[in-house]
Amino acid sequence: MRCLPNIVVVVPCDSIETTKATIAAGEYFGPFYFRFAREKTPIITTEETPFKIGKAEVFRDGTDVTIIACGPLVYQSLVAAEELRKEGISARVINNHTIKPIDKLTLASAAKETGAVITVEEHQIIGGLGGAVAEVLAENFPVPMERIGMPDSFGESGSPEELLEKYGMSVKKIKEAVKSVLKRKK
Repeated sequence: MRCLPNIVVVVPCDSIETTKATIAAGEYFGPFYFRFAREKTPIITTEETPFKIGKAEVFRDGTDVTIIACGPLVYQSLVAAEELRKEGISARVINNHTIKPIDKLTLASAAKETGAVITVEEHQIIGGLGGAVAEVLAENFPVPMERIGMPDSFGESGSPEELLEKYGMSVKKIKEAVKSVLKRKK
């Protein structure tokens, strides 16, 4: 969807953020596209959590690597970051709910400050968050990067847990990608 001119693409991480995004869409003039999770997702935002179209939010600070996530996989990324902390890896987690327009400043700053980036989404990595972040970093501050999401393939049916594992979107796979990208970090 992000290749369509002037469209806003939002992937909320939970029901509270979905409400905020819906209100923002009603106040916005122009085409707007939402992508929602199929299953219930943990509530990780509050009424006080900021939401602004085009503004990513840092949900967890870190210095070694940045995990940029959207939708229900923001929660998975926070879990992975906590597990990585116990292994001595400091992971920043950014909720990038707006795929278009993307928050170039926050993403480039995070890349500069941590020196490595992982994107995490339950969407095709081509044309989704991973591609958008890769474009931003290539133009502004290139760093080692890995993308977690649907490979260039058709999806299958199954439970959410089975599908996250099959397509490499689990907490385990996020941690593996972080460790892999850290090996390439200068």
